[in-house]
Amino acid sequence: MKKFVMLSTAALALAVVVTGCAQKADVEAVQATQKEILAKLDSMEKTILAKVQAKPAAAPSKPQVDPNKRYEIPVANSYIRGPKDAPVTITMFSDFQCPFCARATPIVDGVMEAYPDKVNFMMKQFPLRQIHPNADPAARAALAAGKQGKFWEMHDELYKNSRTLTPEFMKGLAEKLGLDVPKWETDMNSDELKQQVNDELALGQKVSVRGTPTFFINGKIAQNRSVEGFKAQVEAELKEKG
Repeated sequence: MKKFVMLSTAALALAVVVTGCAQKADVEAVQATQKEILAKLDSMEKTILAKVQAKPAAAPSKPQVDPNKRYEIPVANSYIRGPKDAPVTITMFSDFQCPFCARATPIVDGVMEAYPDKVNFMMKQFPLRQIHPNADPAARAALAAGKQGKFWEMHDELYKNSRTLTPEFMKGLAEKLGLDVPKWETDMNSDELKQQVNDELALGQKVSVRGTPTFFINGKIAQNRSVEGFKAQVEAELKEKG
């Protein structure tokens, strides 16, 4: 905008200078040229302003997660590792193909070893389908194994082999775990388990899960993803429960 003001000022200055040292015809010609220049500048300025105003507004920034908010995360059909009546539950929204999820499982193991009677662990399926094509089938593979009492065994094997989760490999895991493979395959492809995965994805979105892994401790999002960080949050929960 400053450029237009400068050009306009220059055009006016030119007219003043010429008026002081030129014949009347020359002055009139300069004044006509000046009007033409100013009209063009005005038109250009209006065009630019229209484009600026038509530019879409910047997307609003994502709201910050409230570390003190406690979300309601029902057990539903999820599997629990550890004592079911433990006063503290660690919930993980996870993707079996996510390398960060695989690296985070030792944190949970460490906390459960430190609080064997006071902490349990619940996993919710949150496959990132757009970037991890094997995550959804792996989620259903674990749930199908759960139908035969082997959810956690399949869970552990899938994380140990998170880079090789092909259908053939997962079928091999089912055989390794001694599952009834035809039943496992039927369950894995059932509408029931597909719906369970969809329901857990929807729940994750409802409780502000934006990626994997996301952990909750008694419904509060875990901010410090380390054994010591989890222990501190567990201690706070135990203290609150008295």
